[in-house]
Order: sequence, then structure tokens, then C-alpha cells
Amino acid sequence: MNRGSLYLIPNVIAEGTAESVIPSSVREALKPIRFFLVEDVRTARRYLSTLKIYDRIDDLVFDVLNKDTAPVALDTLMKPLMDGQHMGVISESGCPGVADPGALAVAWAHRMNIRVVPLTGPSSLLMALMASGLNGQRFAFHGYLPIDKTEAAQTLKALVRESRQRQQTQIFIETPYRNNAVFAILLNELPAEAKLTVALDLTGKQESIVTHTIAEWKSRKQDWPKLPAVFLFLA
Repeated sequence: MNRGSLYLIPNVIAEGTAESVIPSSVREALKPIRFFLVEDVRTARRYLSTLKIYDRIDDLVFDVLNKDTAPVALDTLMKPLMDGQHMGVISESGCPGVADPGALAVAWAHRMNIRVVPLTGPSSLLMALMASGLNGQRFAFHGYLPIDKTEAAQTLKALVRESRQRQQTQIFIETPYRNNAVFAILLNELPAEAKLTVALDLTGKQESIVTHTIAEWKSRKQDWPKLPAVFLFLA
């Protein structure tokens, strides 16, 4: 039985940047795909429309794969693959499967011996690490810090120890409205000599990637705008 392939389709990480950050190879790979798993159907349709490769977006089939998708639902969601159709997974931002529920679909595909095809595109985590000047050979991504300040402080103390022992860069993301709150916690809890990078609005019009020690950051008055950010530190 012929089976389809699962394509991991990168999305933009800043609005209006598809022309400059989505390679032509991705556009070519998309042309024969008609079935998609997405976090949000409305934004996925809009994104594919901007690529201008389909005559009619209404001819495409979208199913939702998000953080609430139960693993038992995957057999139904992935049925087009078993019928020989190619499928695409589109993240809301950046690359599917990285800090993203698309990993569920990829794990299912491997269990079923389905070919998985990752396509090249922007990744805010790797771009921030590349431009940070911190250790790019040993690093860890931790998602979001706990919202509770006490829990966040305990988490950071443990990660500072790990960073020192392993010379490991620690990486976080945050929702834009909490940028200043997380920045304040990092300034308060990290040692003065630790290096902290704030990578803001990567690929966007207000892109900013700056690395200073905590002591240097404390000497600067900073108010971060509500834009996507990646925080990295090396203790």
C-alpha cells in the first residue's frame, strides 16, 4: 500500500515576512499537498494565502492539532496519509515540532513507518542562539518559566547551577505581555556575572538581539514592548 509523506511546514515568526523568510523550496513542496494539520484553521488559511501557490484555499482540508488534541484522535486525523495522500503540519509560528504540538503527529508517523520531511524555515530559538554569543554547543530549551515568582526563582537557581556545571546555555520563551515581568525576575535571580540575551521580534521590523551581563543590564533602564521574545542566559 502506498502511503503519503508527512511534511513539516515552517511558518513566519513575524507578520508580513513570508517573502523573505520562506524559501522557494517550501513553496514547491507545498504545491501537491491538500491536507493539513494546524493549530488554528483561520491563521493557517491566511498564511497559505500569502504564499500565493493555490488557486483556491477552499479546496484544501484543514484539521486541528493543538495542545488539547488527544493521542487517540491521531489515527483519524492522519487517515489521509494511510490513503496515500501527503499531509502538512503547520505551526502557528516557526518550525513544527519544536515547542509545538506538531511533535504528536511526527511521533505517530514514525510509529507507522510514515516518511517525515522537515522543510527549512525560521526558528526563533536557533536564530536567537546563533546571535547570542553564548554557548551554542551545549544548550537546553525550557519553554516557559513558572508564573509564580517563588517557583520561578527556585527554577532559575537550579538552572544556574546546571549552566555553571555544564557550561550550558538556558533558553526560554514567553508570551509578549509578560516580557517585562520575566526580564525583572531574571535580573533579580541571576548572578551579576551571568550573561543574558534578549532576542526580540526576530525577523520583524523591531528586531533586537542584545547580550549583556546581569550587572550591565541592571545599569540600563529597559521597557520591553509586547512582541515575541526569546531569553537566553549562561551563568
